Amino acid sequence: MDPVTAVAAASVALVAKGALESAAQEAGRAGWAGGARLLERLRARFRGDRAAEAALDEVTRAPDDEGARQNLERVLAAHMLLDRAFEAELRRTVAEAVAARGEGPQVSAGLIKNATVFNEKVEIQGDWNIS
Repeated sequence: MDPVTAVAAASVALVAKGALESAAQEAGRAGWAGGARLLERLRARFRGDRAAEAALDEVTRAPDDEGARQNLERVLAAHMLLDRAFEAELRRTVAEAVAARGEGPQVSAGLIKNATVFNEKVEIQGDWNIS
């Protein structure tokens, strides 16, 4: 999986998790307040881009909808490819979320299955625990 896709997927997972926690009134107890900050940053970034705004709204309305999540992932990846500073910001945000959880990165089989790599070398680093 290429780095942009990985960051986009992780960002979408954080948005969906934040939406679920908000719906369950758990946002105050989540331990990482970056979910709301990420959501607001994405809203500001997408302002004026109707397709991107709709993709973000759909995930916040239906965080379990895999199609909506994949659509938002594609939109995020496109924005990151166009703006490397935005990509770096999302990388930092994802790293903060991982650090706040006290766990390493987690990659699901579904995430790997749906990844698209465009003729590039894929490198996996770190301590991977497959369960």
